Amino acid sequence: MQPAFLSERHEGPIAYVTLARPEVRNAFNAGLIAALHACFERLGADQSVRAIVLAGEGKAFCGGADVNWMRASLDLSQAQNVEDARALSRMYRAIDRVPVPVIARVQGAALGGGAGLVAVCDIAIAADTSFFGFTETKLGILPAVISPFVLAKIGLSHARALALTGERFDARRALSIGLVHEVVPEESLGTSVGRVAGEILSAGPSGIAATKRLFAQVVERSYDETLELTAAAIATQRTSPEGQDGLRAFLEKRKAGWVVE
Repeated sequence: MQPAFLSERHEGPIAYVTLARPEVRNAFNAGLIAALHACFERLGADQSVRAIVLAGEGKAFCGGADVNWMRASLDLSQAQNVEDARALSRMYRAIDRVPVPVIARVQGAALGGGAGLVAVCDIAIAADTSFFGFTETKLGILPAVISPFVLAKIGLSHARALALTGERFDARRALSIGLVHEVVPEESLGTSVGRVAGEILSAGPSGIAATKRLFAQVVERSYDETLELTAAAIATQRTSPEGQDGLRAFLEKRKAGWVVE
């Protein structure tokens, strides 16, 4: 029987995706990577989904790479290592470019690639007992695949300080550098995630998707190039059915048609 690398449930328009390898702190192996990639590709194409909550089963969010997976990599050729890394990169990119907000619900360890998962999510809420680390250099390797998302989230200065040492750090430091956006007691994680999900459901879904798409484009453009790009983006959204409804709802002091209560 194929092992269940993930569990998935839906509460209305919210999808809850949970890493389901608690016996190894939800560590990555080829199966989990493929399952996450496929899951986010599918959810991104599902127009009934308005937000995704990414969590880990058990005591840890994600402890990084599975020991057996790392052991197997010792026998891979250069070309096989490249393909292995490409598969991991495609998984992160599927999460990064999914058109709905992704909320990380973090408890326990988020190390190595697990810290990369926190970085790639749009919003991260962490338990005050959680801990983090870009620990690859402790193994003599480097945080290559996760680097675009880590640098985008915490900037070069913090990334250098934490990745070059490979040190572990607590939730307060993660909050101070912008890796997570809120730190709460572990028993309050569900409530805090629910509150943020509720905020998402009061915002326009096509406006959210357009915002994620625009931000990804703006950071890749020169300052001058962003003038026409941003002008076209707001004009397109203002004249869309959702933009028209949202502006009219504001002026008429009513709720827009997309609001879920």
